[in-house]
Amino acid sequence: MQDDVIDIRLLEAFAAVMSAGSITGAARLLGRSQPVVTRQIQDLETDVGYLLFSRNGPRISPTPKGILFHAEVERLLLGLKHIRDRAAAIGAGALPVLSLAAIPALAGGIVPIALATVEHTLLPRQVHVQALSAENVVQSVLSQSVDFGLASLPVQHPGLDVQWVCEVPCVACLAADHPLARRKVIRLKDLDGRRLLTMANPYRLRRRVDEAIARAGAAPAEIIDTNSSLTAIAMAKQSLGIAIVEPVLTSSLAMEGVVTRPLDIAIPFLFAAVSPTGRELTPTVAAINDALRTAVTLMPGAKLHGGEAALSEPAGAPEAFERERS
Repeated sequence: MQDDVIDIRLLEAFAAVMSAGSITGAARLLGRSQPVVTRQIQDLETDVGYLLFSRNGPRISPTPKGILFHAEVERLLLGLKHIRDRAAAIGAGALPVLSLAAIPALAGGIVPIALATVEHTLLPRQVHVQALSAENVVQSVLSQSVDFGLASLPVQHPGLDVQWVCEVPCVACLAADHPLARRKVIRLKDLDGRRLLTMANPYRLRRRVDEAIARAGAAPAEIIDTNSSLTAIAMAKQSLGIAIVEPVLTSSLAMEGVVTRPLDIAIPFLFAAVSPTGRELTPTVAAINDALRTAVTLMPGAKLHGGEAALSEPAGAPEAFERERS
């Protein structure tokens, strides 16, 4: 990289090309001429030292390095937008903008419930809620581009203050007409020879699911994995398999055509509320924190732990629940 600092206009041009899919489209988005945007992309490539786009006549497509770089640029530009919003709010004497980041299930299931209970006068005019991967939630809180985050464990990092940890048992989701839908409890060994719908990230919930199924002596015939529990539930609705997911969305949103059943073996889903280390919670963020703590307890079987629980796995290995079987 030739310079220590990259011109923000070059990054804006790059992000616009990635969004529009062409130099011409990016020029229209930015209100700049096509030659200017072309030159800015070339200057950025010179700065970073590698090609961001492959050229084939007038057509361009991002290189593998360009795709990776775009994720970083998006995060930076979003952080800069939040700074502009905060500066405007300060200048107007208004409450600061509130920025939250959460994994998709929590962003869609728990965060709306919590926001709806916060006193209206505590909420600023603008509230940003981002649905991100757990890793990106952590990075956003560390960079202080968001005020508060909810991420699945692990979240160990010296730059994070863990406010609390929630532990809740996973559930099975099946199509309403599935042969096993009549049962009150789904046994993990019933997954033997069937298709499993599960999470893709091997370092978080997926690991616990795989270990529990192995202990039950089951071997799914096929697996479809995804980065979204909502996607897994939608696939279960289409009779593509049995989904094992955290109960966040199933306990907060109506799921027509899908039945939710407890599992005979506890598979804990753990997530934490995190904020930047050493940064005192504002009245607004403190109210959000309290509202989230209350909202998560609405999930069946939810248990709240102190922040120290983020330093280890839940106490005790998953144990069989004594439940009525049909």
